[in-house]
Amino acid sequence: MIYVVGIVITLFLSFILFTKRDKTFADNILFIWLCVISIQLSLFAIISSQEYLQFPYLLGLEIPIPLLHGVFLFIYTRLLTSQQRTSWKGLLHFIPYTLAFIATIPFLLLSPQEKVNVYRNEGEAYAILTGIIFFGIIVSGITYTILSLKELVKHRNKIKNNYSYTEKINLQWLFWLIIGLSCIWVIVFFADDKYIFSSVVLYVLFIGYFGIKQVGIFTNQLPVEQPLPASTEQPAVANKLTEDSKYDKAALTDQQLKTIHYELMQLITQKKVYLMPELTLGMVSQQLNVHPNILSQVINRVEQKNFFDFINTLRVQEFKERVAKLEHEKYTLLALAHECGFNSKTSFNRNFKSITGSSPSEYLKDLKVVLN
Repeated sequence: MIYVVGIVITLFLSFILFTKRDKTFADNILFIWLCVISIQLSLFAIISSQEYLQFPYLLGLEIPIPLLHGVFLFIYTRLLTSQQRTSWKGLLHFIPYTLAFIATIPFLLLSPQEKVNVYRNEGEAYAILTGIIFFGIIVSGITYTILSLKELVKHRNKIKNNYSYTEKINLQWLFWLIIGLSCIWVIVFFADDKYIFSSVVLYVLFIGYFGIKQVGIFTNQLPVEQPLPASTEQPAVANKLTEDSKYDKAALTDQQLKTIHYELMQLITQKKVYLMPELTLGMVSQQLNVHPNILSQVINRVEQKNFFDFINTLRVQEFKERVAKLEHEKYTLLALAHECGFNSKTSFNRNFKSITGSSPSEYLKDLKVVLN
């Protein structure tokens, strides 16, 4: 019964993706992956219920399918983190599955009764082949899990160089998706098929629950980037810095570095742009008329911080300054955090502790300050 539930949920999620407007290539990959999962669950449900006696021609088709899951996870991760379509070289990742499928062709060409006999004997005549494929499945699972995690780590580093916030864009859902599949690989190594496919059903439930909660996966809603207020003056140095400038220490002279940093601090002092919860490096660079790579280089070299830490340090400092004023008493802690540019309590607590070494409540207690 649990396999039927998994099949129904997988098909339902596939249908949602299929009918989604303005699908991305990542959506299409996830759709295909879910279809593959539903096929594998259906084949296992038929085999485990002994229904394969009525459908012997389906036997063997399920053997190489696990080699696809790591591939789809990696491609999906890469598409979400790079926002670029994969080239034809991406098809090379399907070579292990293709080889495994070709290796099973002699079995697939057996008569229905011969196939049934092999399954009744637990694949005794094909023990070496299934052993090799099983080994390939384990290696594939471990390899693509590691590659997917590396892509996600690169993405998160990129976020901290370009965004002042991580909520909704740090792909935490994808992280748990990778961890969930890696857990299945562990179960594959130690448990039998019953527990393996039960975990696959739970994995599908996980995809559905957290995928629906994640903005833009199974819905048409996408985060909107807010523009900065219009600039009233043009920085002097910007005209010499074009989009062709490379992210390289040699690309900027010391004078240019100081000039851009001065203009950045002027913008921060005069407009306090860090109070915008969804501030990005691109929005600031547009105001300064400087390429984002150049601005990122300036922040890294002068402030010794990435953009994320730089902006959130300013927000924490703003919080401290406001707390020191008498009018802070009309705010709650969360309201004051929002006023300082933080878009959630979790983000505020995490960044405050990381920057100051103490939690907001500990800091206020030391100052003997009470907020509403």
